[in-house]
Amino acid sequence: MPYFFVYMDKLKKIIKEYGPYILIIVIVLLLKTYIISPILVSGDSMDSTLKDGDMMLLNKLAYKTNDIERFDIVVVEHDNSYIIKRIIGLPGDTVKCIDNKLYINDKVYTEEYLDKDTKTSDFEIETIKEGYYFVLGDNREVSLDSRRIGLIEEKEIQGKATFTIFPFNRWGTKK
Repeated sequence: MPYFFVYMDKLKKIIKEYGPYILIIVIVLLLKTYIISPILVSGDSMDSTLKDGDMMLLNKLAYKTNDIERFDIVVVEHDNSYIIKRIIGLPGDTVKCIDNKLYINDKVYTEEYLDKDTKTSDFEIETIKEGYYFVLGDNREVSLDSRRIGLIEEKEIQGKATFTIFPFNRWGTKK
C-alpha cells in the first residue's frame, strides 16, 4: 500500500480519536474570547454589592445588542488592567454629588445598592460627551473611578457583569 494511504489512515484515526476534544477546546476558547468569560472581583471598591474574590460571568455581547444603561455593573479596561464599576452617567448627562446625594440632570437618585453609611465626597461633572460614561464604585471611599481617572470611553467597556458564580452562597444576579 502506498505511503500516502497509510498516512491518511493514521490521520483519520487521530481525527476520530481526538477530534471531539479539539472541537470542545475550540468552542470554549471562542466562547471565552467573544461571548462570555469568568472574571474575578479584586478589591473592595464595589462592596457591598460585590466582594473581593467573587467570581462572576462577564457578558461580552451585552452591549452589541442592547444599550448601556444607568446603574449597569461593567468591566472597564483601564491602564492595561480591568476594573469593575457601576455606570452612573450616560452621554449628555450632568452628574453631581452634594451632601451625599446623587444628582443626575438635577434629579436626585436614591442609590439602593449602597450601604446606608456610604459617604460620597462632593463632586460635579459637566455634560458628558458622546461616547463617554461616568462610573463609580459602590464603596465610594476607596474606589478608583471616574472621579479620579476621568470619563470612560465606550470602547473601554468590556461587557456587563451581573451574575456571580462563586462563592456559592453569593450565587445569582447582582444589581
